[in-house]
Amino acid sequence: MFRPKLPTMPQPTGLVAPPAVVIEPTTITPGTPATPSVPAASAPVAAPSRTTVQLTPGTALALVAGGTAVVLVVGAVLVSMLLAVAVTAASVAVCAVVLRSLLASEAKRR
Repeated sequence: MFRPKLPTMPQPTGLVAPPAVVIEPTTITPGTPATPSVPAASAPVAAPSRTTVQLTPGTALALVAGGTAVVLVVGAVLVSMLLAVAVTAASVAVCAVVLRSLLASEAKRR
């Protein structure tokens, strides 16, 4: 009655086929390292042209203002989260003091 009954694994009821793909082990033979091919220096090749970013005083001011705004927003969010945690901790502390006072006054009445 108190011994658990373990289920038995059911046996397959149909045709059991072997796996379709059999993977054979292979040996790894080290090869010779290939030498990198060096292109012929027939003519000087110009570097690919890149677009240069020019910072004008207006764009620099916009970048500074954008960075300052991001820092202020992130700071405000973090400070508000810290304030929420502090308010919650203070309210829990007040509740604990009130409960302790109620329990102590109840013990004095008896």
